[in-house]
Amino acid sequence: MGVPASWPYPRWIAHRGAGKLAPENTLAAFRLGASHGYRMFECDVKLSADGVPFLLHDATLDRTTSGHGVADQQSWETLSALDAGSWHSAAFAGEPLPSLEAVARYCLAHGYLLNIEIKPTPGAEAVTGAAVADAAARLWPPTAVPPLLTSFSPEALEAAQAAQPKLPRGLLLEGLWAGWLETGLRLGCVAIVCKHTLWDSASVLQARSAGFRALSYTVNDAAEARRLLDLGTDGVITDRVDLFAPER
Repeated sequence: MGVPASWPYPRWIAHRGAGKLAPENTLAAFRLGASHGYRMFECDVKLSADGVPFLLHDATLDRTTSGHGVADQQSWETLSALDAGSWHSAAFAGEPLPSLEAVARYCLAHGYLLNIEIKPTPGAEAVTGAAVADAAARLWPPTAVPPLLTSFSPEALEAAQAAQPKLPRGLLLEGLWAGWLETGLRLGCVAIVCKHTLWDSASVLQARSAGFRALSYTVNDAAEARRLLDLGTDGVITDRVDLFAPER
């Protein structure tokens, strides 16, 4: 595994499957994103109480499922029975939360690529980073392009690095805090994934000079997308799968 010398990931990445057009982090969202031509998807992964990696953004279940409370306090049997679609619209009623294994099968069957954001429930950073990395190494064969593991949590990335050092990693940033470049280097990252407004010619040069690829989240405006492309950035994560036609 690991990232080949030539960057294997497409520039356009569908946020949480299909942005806001379908219930986020569900296979229905992946299918809708794919129908718009997207070949790479971003998703959030955390652990159930019994250690199963599954897709969910929030620490709690209330916003995007029929469940309540902290997600990592529930077993996968309980989580897998929840409705993760009705909150979005009636058309998606009954859509379940997917496991990372189900998403891996879907992506591998169709030749799609994945950006897994390790999204630990607070306090579970290290155990989540290691478990998600181990699951990814088990689910993706050595011949496939591996998923890009990213996180805002250096602790989660450090645990992923220790567990599966060959898997590619990216440091997520909401701000260019002191030591971000050094942290990315220490964690053996291949990419810096920034809030899109943080990229300018100076920050792109900093990242590139240190050997990183430069990716942006979450870009939903055409003028901003053009600015980032003109800067030469490598990846654009977007909700607007209906606005931006990804390159084949």
